[in-house]
Amino acid sequence: MTQDRFAAFGFQTRRPHGLLAPLVWVGGLIAAIAALTVGAILAVFTAAAVAVIALFASVLVFLTGLAVRARRRATARARRADDVIEARKVGDTWVTYGWEQHGR
Repeated sequence: MTQDRFAAFGFQTRRPHGLLAPLVWVGGLIAAIAALTVGAILAVFTAAAVAVIALFASVLVFLTGLAVRARRRATARARRADDVIEARKVGDTWVTYGWEQHGR
């Protein structure tokens, strides 16, 4: 006599017979449709959340690029200021020209 190796795990086919069989089948169908609907709704919410996160990340990267560009321009303008100082050594001391600050 052969013994079913999956019988101990409860994988036997237990199909109801009689009047309850169609009701059990319809109940399983309704449960499957409900599970698919909930899964589809959760997938839509997850996709929307990923899209919003991607939008915020792209805005953040864009603003970071603008800030870096503005900083580079500000440091470049500060370096090429027109009030260049000349310094000459006269004797033992340095004498500077062009030190006047405008607007004071």
